[in-house]
Amino acid sequence: MVTLSLRWPRAPFILLILLLSACSANHTPAPVKTVGKYQKQTYGQLSQSVYQVKKGDTLFAIAWRAGRDYKDIAAYNRIKPPYTIFVGQKLKIPPAKYNASGTGSTSVKNQVESKKQAKQVKNTADHKNSKIQQKKLEQPKRKEYAEKNNNKNATTDVAANKITQWRWPTDGKIVARFSTAELGNKGIDIAGKRNQPVKASADGKVVYAGSALRGYGKLIIIKHNDDYLSAYAHNDKLLVKEQQTVKVGQLIAEMGSTGTTDVRLHFEIRYRGKSVDPLRFLPKK
Repeated sequence: MVTLSLRWPRAPFILLILLLSACSANHTPAPVKTVGKYQKQTYGQLSQSVYQVKKGDTLFAIAWRAGRDYKDIAAYNRIKPPYTIFVGQKLKIPPAKYNASGTGSTSVKNQVESKKQAKQVKNTADHKNSKIQQKKLEQPKRKEYAEKNNNKNATTDVAANKITQWRWPTDGKIVARFSTAELGNKGIDIAGKRNQPVKASADGKVVYAGSALRGYGKLIIIKHNDDYLSAYAHNDKLLVKEQQTVKVGQLIAEMGSTGTTDVRLHFEIRYRGKSVDPLRFLPKK
């Protein structure tokens, strides 16, 4: 009787064992910092200087991710109301200090106006010199008229941009507070139950409703006036559409856990593109 002996080459056999071990290893994600049972959530931020518009984007959503005022991005790219953008369009993101209103850094509009004014001054220097005396006589009256109009405009602007009433978007315990740190929480997180009502914190218009912003899940952004926006993230169901007008306290979504690991509402308020602490505006409990 002949016994056959099968022998594996030593080196290939060891390599096979190592490969099998690697395949059976449990690949777990990196640990996430938690506060109690609630995980710390991170949100995708736009850091590039040029952004190519994708399907589902709005100018307001892009500005939100970039941490810029939508008016600044519009002015920087010469986009006029109603701020229509197109898939594939490349938008330049203005530097942080850019200000379309002309205060601080010089805006594109003001640069163009300055060039026009310089040309006009050069072409009409002689004509202006001939009217110097006349302007001096009229100056006191003009100054008085300008002061009255400036005061009137200032009062109108304050009244237009003032939000008389902010309301809590939902009920529940605050599990994450606002932080001014670079990677800190840009709003507050409120714990709750799935399908719990989420309501508009003030009157306004829905300028974004979707799930294209990484980390926010199903998100709603409401424009309240030229200065203030608010956002409601991680919803299970969106109950309003873009361009829809909403009233303070109106039901806009149902709470959920999209884009995160637990049921919560992430709520933000931004003033001219900058994150502010919502607790400064919401009624004290």
